[in-house]
Amino acid sequence: MLLPLSSQNVIQYLQAAELYSLEDGNSVNPELPGSSKKNFNLLVTLGNNHQLLVKQERRQANDGNPHEFFNEWLFHQLLRQFPVLGNIAAIASLVIHFDEDNSILVRNYLSEYLELGSFYQNNYNFPPEIATAIGTTIAGLHRTTFQRREYRDFMATAPEGQYRYNFYNPAQGIESLTPDIFGAVPKEALQFYTFYQCYESLEFAIADLAYEWKPCCLTHNDLNLNNILLHSRWDKLDNCLVRLIDWEACAWGDPAFDLGTLIASYLRIWLSSLLIDSMLELEESLQLAVIPLEAIQPSLMALIQAYLNAFPAILEHRPDFLERVIQFAGLGLIHQLQKTIKYRQHFDNTDMCALQVAQNLLTMPEKSVQTIFGVTKAEIIEPMAKQHQLAQPQKEQKLVRLYYEKTRLRGC
Repeated sequence: MLLPLSSQNVIQYLQAAELYSLEDGNSVNPELPGSSKKNFNLLVTLGNNHQLLVKQERRQANDGNPHEFFNEWLFHQLLRQFPVLGNIAAIASLVIHFDEDNSILVRNYLSEYLELGSFYQNNYNFPPEIATAIGTTIAGLHRTTFQRREYRDFMATAPEGQYRYNFYNPAQGIESLTPDIFGAVPKEALQFYTFYQCYESLEFAIADLAYEWKPCCLTHNDLNLNNILLHSRWDKLDNCLVRLIDWEACAWGDPAFDLGTLIASYLRIWLSSLLIDSMLELEESLQLAVIPLEAIQPSLMALIQAYLNAFPAILEHRPDFLERVIQFAGLGLIHQLQKTIKYRQHFDNTDMCALQVAQNLLTMPEKSVQTIFGVTKAEIIEPMAKQHQLAQPQKEQKLVRLYYEKTRLRGC
């Protein structure tokens, strides 16, 4: 039976798990703001100012997947077994305890770090050097594990008594709708589903993205700005500026998905600041944003340049890598909107604008590269190709697809 944690029994639990002794003083914060319908979080401060974050999954709200914490524990074991990965300081695991029976995970809490999303929200400042550190870190993870079978096999480990047949393909669109949708979402959110169903090109683009999904390295699979920690004295340090946390979704996957998801999180800053008026067209609203895209573009360019500099071989493996990243950014926006509808029961005109931008990214990726980064694909790729003596990417012949198979893939 699941032991429900609370501020009243967490100390006793830590003591039983030998993570706390009676000689230590302690204090327990109430449920943290980061708690959600999926997880219950408690912050425990021990007598020596050592802080622990204690997390418990709310199994009834996990959409049939009660073992997300197992992935993070598996990632922790991977770093221990293969020390070369642990040398990437920004991804070093903070996990110190995992209780599978009670779905409890304990990790060290980094009080000197803050969530990057909060930093951006409070400062309205987007230093490119932060994005450079992130791009270099992500590339290090992807490059080190690229096409390495021993890492893939390790991540295929399943919880005891279960099987993991294949890795989950995250390139998913909207589920088939049933009459239940009318009682599950607010009335205004129905326009989200109406828009999605009106454009076959959008559904076809996502189906193609799923079909072309190519898992080849270890991926985080939930790279949003709140899962990146920034050191409070980042501007005074030479390295270790950032940390990647919450590895619950990590698996063998497609590196373009990680970058696309992160770029979607950056774009959400811009899209959330739009000025919406029924008299304005979409293009006018985008240009009148309180935080213009131009303010974020230097960070987006720094991110992609740092990534490609650290992992240039990805361009030979996937000549269309940039287009794939842009498409996954569009899909990431759609996934964000789905979560907003599901967990916050909210959808407004700003969200509709974000959905229209997502459609453009998915259906017109080549054109969208210049929109998002402010430069053409050639201006990004050619200097990189010359520097690393890579073969110049050849343009694919434009062919008209005669048949689309409307399928939603669930695995590779």
